[in-house]
Amino acid sequence: MNFTSIMSLVVVKAGLLLFTLILFTWILCPLLEPLLHLFLLPKRKRCVAFNQGELDAMEYHRKIRGLILDGSSQLIQEGLTSGFLHSCSEKLNKCSEPITLPLDTCNLSELCEMAKHLPFLNETELQTLQLMEDDTSVTEQDLFSRIVENTSSFTKIITLMGQKYLLPPKSSFLLSDISCMHPLLNCKKTYDVIVIDPPWQNKSVKRSNRYSYLSPLQIKQIPVPKLAAPSCLVVTWVTNRQKHLRFVKEELYPSWSVEVVAEWHWVKITSSGEFVFPLDSPHKKPYEGLILGRVREKAALLLSRNADVKELPIPDHKLIVSVPCTLHSHKPPLAEVLKDYIKPEGECLELFARNLQPGWTSWGNEVLKFQHMDYFVALKSKS
Repeated sequence: MNFTSIMSLVVVKAGLLLFTLILFTWILCPLLEPLLHLFLLPKRKRCVAFNQGELDAMEYHRKIRGLILDGSSQLIQEGLTSGFLHSCSEKLNKCSEPITLPLDTCNLSELCEMAKHLPFLNETELQTLQLMEDDTSVTEQDLFSRIVENTSSFTKIITLMGQKYLLPPKSSFLLSDISCMHPLLNCKKTYDVIVIDPPWQNKSVKRSNRYSYLSPLQIKQIPVPKLAAPSCLVVTWVTNRQKHLRFVKEELYPSWSVEVVAEWHWVKITSSGEFVFPLDSPHKKPYEGLILGRVREKAALLLSRNADVKELPIPDHKLIVSVPCTLHSHKPPLAEVLKDYIKPEGECLELFARNLQPGWTSWGNEVLKFQHMDYFVALKSKS
C-alpha cells in the first residue's frame, strides 16, 4: 500500500470519526444541558411569584421578628451570665462525648393499632389501674382498657412486652390511638389545663412513612369539650404554617367553645446562645408557636364561681427560650410556665404525648416512648 492510499484511508476514518462526534453531540445535548446548568452555569434566580401561603408567612415573620430578636437576646444574655449557656470558645474547650440515642424498638403505635381488635371490658370494669409495687408487669388487656396510674410519690417501673418503662410520681397515662379514647372519657375527670401537640399534616410527613398525621377534621373531633373543666386553659402547639395558625384560631377553638387569649413563641437556641436556624431563613425558622385559649363559660356558671378564685391575665407574645432536646419534635415541658395561670393543684392533661410528667395525665399512641429505660442514665451515688 503506497503513501497516497494510506493518507486517503486516514482522511476517510477522520471523516467518519467527525461525523460520529457530531451525531453524538446532536443526540446528547438535550440530555447534558440540565447537568451543565447544575454544575457549570450559575443558578437562575427564582422568577416564579410567591404563593399566598409564602406571602402570609413572610408578613407574619415581619410582625414578630423584632419581638423574637429583642426578647430572646435579653434572655440569652442572662443565660450566658448565669452559666446556663456557654460561649462558642468555652464550648470548644470542653470535651463532650456524642450522644447515642437508643433504637426505636418499642413499636407502641403498632400495639395501639392491634388493640383495636381486642375485646374491651364493660364500663363497670373500666377502673383505673393503680400500680402498687415496683416492676409491675402490665398485660396488654389492662393497658388498653384503662388508665394506668402511679399514685405514689416515687418513680415506678413497669414491664410491657419485655420492655421496661419509668413512670414519674403522681402520673397517669392512657396508651391508645384517637379511635380508642373512651377510657379517658369514662373516668369522668375534667382538666384545668389541656396541652395539645397535634401531628400536623405537611409535605414532608406525606412523603415519609415514619410519622402519621391527622387531618383538620380529625383534630376537631378530639373530645376536648368533654375533657375540659370550666375555664380550662387550652394550649395548642402549631407549626409556622399560617394555614395551621388560622385553623386553630378561626375554626378549631370556636368549635370547642374556646376563646383565644394569647399567642406565645418557643425560640430554639444552641447551648452557646445562637438561633438553631438563621432568624431570617426562608426555609426553617428558629421558633414555633403556641395558641392559648380558655373555655368560654355560660353566664350562670360565671356567677356561681367562687369570687376568691382569681386568674392572672395571660400575657400575649410571651417567649420561651430553650435549647431543644435531641429527640425529634420533643417540646419543652410547660408545667412551670403555666402554673401561674391555673388554680393550685389543678388537673393537667397532655394529648398526643410521647413522655410522662409528674402530676399530669398523658394520652397518645406513643405515650410511653421516651419513658423507656434506654433514654435514661442512672445517677452514680456519691461515696
